[in-house]
Amino acid sequence: MVATSGSSIWMRRLRRALARRPHHLMRAGRALGVVGGVMAAGVSTVGTAYAIDLPEDRADAMYHFYDGGGTRADGPALLIRKKVADRLSISGSYFIDSVSNASIDVVTTASPYKEKRTEYSLGADYVYRDAQVSLSGTTSDEPDYKANSVSLDVSQEVFGGMTTISLGASRGADHVGSRYEGMFDRAQHWRYRFGVTQILTPRWLMSANLEAISDNGYLGNPYRVAQVFGTLVQERYPRTRSSRALKLRAVGDIGQGEQRAALRAEYRYFWDNWEIKAHTLEVGYTRYFGAEWLGEAFVRYNTQKQALFYSDNAQSETLYVSRNKQLSDFNDVGIGAKATYSAGKIADKFDVKWNAQYQFMRFRYKNFTDIRTHGLYSFDANILELFVSATF
Repeated sequence: MVATSGSSIWMRRLRRALARRPHHLMRAGRALGVVGGVMAAGVSTVGTAYAIDLPEDRADAMYHFYDGGGTRADGPALLIRKKVADRLSISGSYFIDSVSNASIDVVTTASPYKEKRTEYSLGADYVYRDAQVSLSGTTSDEPDYKANSVSLDVSQEVFGGMTTISLGASRGADHVGSRYEGMFDRAQHWRYRFGVTQILTPRWLMSANLEAISDNGYLGNPYRVAQVFGTLVQERYPRTRSSRALKLRAVGDIGQGEQRAALRAEYRYFWDNWEIKAHTLEVGYTRYFGAEWLGEAFVRYNTQKQALFYSDNAQSETLYVSRNKQLSDFNDVGIGAKATYSAGKIADKFDVKWNAQYQFMRFRYKNFTDIRTHGLYSFDANILELFVSATF
């Protein structure tokens, strides 16, 4: 279990980005002229696509590195996708996190430790006319946590390909443990998704996505403790949680000719019955530099209000209590850049692209103190991703 909010949030984003590429946005982008949404955000002159295409045959290899708040994580990731019939493609991915954890949660209440997490996933995509069905399964294993999940997503193009409607559901089952007790409890997770992507003009598209999440079982962390009247006690969490998230995104072509460029803006609002509320805003700009280079710069800002039962040092006994900084008042700012180099055809078959992305993040906590210094806690994080992709 990774105890640092920055690292855990980042690694979840990274795994989702590797496993789920926004294929419906790429289809809409061909009609619009914006190719690849966030991933490439370049501009094409290809006409409207009247039927859904399968994802491209491709292979991706990536190395990821995170260093921040006393936690260091790195490892490789692999993804392979291949068509096996006119309407069916299958994919598989492999992901490793090697974590060295000396975060503030660890060094103030326990000893630093190292662990490795591995994740495998298999998926299949089936298309029929203007519809696509995607089914995937994932299993994750680490010394004190084992997770399995299955997801089903359906998307349908309507109104001549101008609108894409998507529905999805996921089911997860986890075994929770600790290094001292072994596996001692379970957790279950349900996710339901609904989204609409709309081509607004020949140069702009917009999407809206809503997700509902339900969790029950052991939702805490066996390694964390809270403070009550200055005394360290084991954290106590509710065994149920209901969450909602709304995300709005706009992507547009703002370039001409060889000066092809795109602008994107995203807003996400999250709320749950623990009274957490979070707002995230991200803006990115992408443009081509010649025929071979694609560059992107982006900035992200996130702010969160604390959970009902969070307290830095509780002054009364309550049924639930937590000093988990991920549940506190905090904000974080991230700024990053990405470069993609198109190496062209290799052996007249593989279209290869080299990618590098760097992001700097700064976390500032408003009501979580470092008990070593008694000051408000903050930390910076550096994130690096290097990967190569080949379509064939």
